[in-house]
Amino acid sequence: MTFTLEPTYHDNPRLQHLIEQLRSYLLQELIPYEQEHGLTPETNLSREILEPVWRRSRELGFYGISLPAELGGQGITISELCALKEELTAHGSVLSHSVLGDMGGPLRAGSIMQYATPYQLERYLMPVIRGERACCFSITEADAGSDVRRMRTTAEPDGEHYILNGAKVFSSAAPFADFAIVVARMADKEELYSAFLVDLNTPGCTVREGEVPMSGQQIEGDLDFDNCRVPAENLLGKIGEGMRIGIGRITLNRLLHSPSIIGAARRAWNLSVEFSKDRIAFGQPLLALQAIQHKLAEMATEIYAARSMVTATAAALDRGQDIAVEANMCKLFAAEACFRVADQAVQIHGKAGLTHGNEIEQLFRTLRMFRIVTGTSEIHKNAIARSLA
Repeated sequence: MTFTLEPTYHDNPRLQHLIEQLRSYLLQELIPYEQEHGLTPETNLSREILEPVWRRSRELGFYGISLPAELGGQGITISELCALKEELTAHGSVLSHSVLGDMGGPLRAGSIMQYATPYQLERYLMPVIRGERACCFSITEADAGSDVRRMRTTAEPDGEHYILNGAKVFSSAAPFADFAIVVARMADKEELYSAFLVDLNTPGCTVREGEVPMSGQQIEGDLDFDNCRVPAENLLGKIGEGMRIGIGRITLNRLLHSPSIIGAARRAWNLSVEFSKDRIAFGQPLLALQAIQHKLAEMATEIYAARSMVTATAAALDRGQDIAVEANMCKLFAAEACFRVADQAVQIHGKAGLTHGNEIEQLFRTLRMFRIVTGTSEIHKNAIARSLA
């Protein structure tokens, strides 16, 4: 595919049609909706704001689009999903995470469908797919981030229930979710982990306001479990499969985060071009200066390299190949390269790029964050090195 900042997919008519539909929805409906409600990336989002977006996105066929047809999706490939995810963040939409169902929706739960019982599908997951309920994923703890096996939250069998005790942090979508997918260590078993579907209104489960990340997005929540009784039928998969469910999801997410990161960098590039055209310095537009042209060229090259890695890795996954190593490479490179793009964008914008409330400043904070979330760059390097040893 020939490189352009705004890619076309004429070799894939279905994808090209979806991209055009998505751009139309973003520009003609979603972004005006956000402007009408005064939404910014730092707005405290409510269900009242989010649910209309879930419903409309489902009407248009985007919500859960990667799911198979029998679950209400269109069964698109991972490659196609990556293209849509890049497009979403490239337009600067505040609610881009709610169009495909990344934040509390079908993409948040999609990878666990294979483990769900018919009861769990009907009670928990299908309502998420329909945009009626929302979920969060809870595995991280205060002292168990990258070293997830240090988790201390426990699950103890008690008749027809499991009793959960402990605490989880950084559960994205928890502030507006109905239930959580919780990974816990089986009591008195150091290396045995299981996953549970936990209604957040269950006695003994408390949702606390989470810390606000540097992006300013108020989408994180912390969960406390104090003798929280979870029905045995809410065990997801089998005893001992919790880490497989959690880590398997994380591996795919490392790939799927990458196009979103690239889209944000593309947004920073576009804003930088427009700014350098309009800003006059020493009697000419900034864009006429070779120094600015070189920065924009470097930024475009970083985006091209990152997109090429993601495109190749997604295609390999679509062919059924194991992409555990490549997913780490994609997330590592995309996070580092796209942060460099954001840094150059700030430099081009000068004082405006340092001002709180300026979109470039917010993109800088967001892209800096992705060098840590879903695995730090150092963790990715460790995983890559182990695979090559």
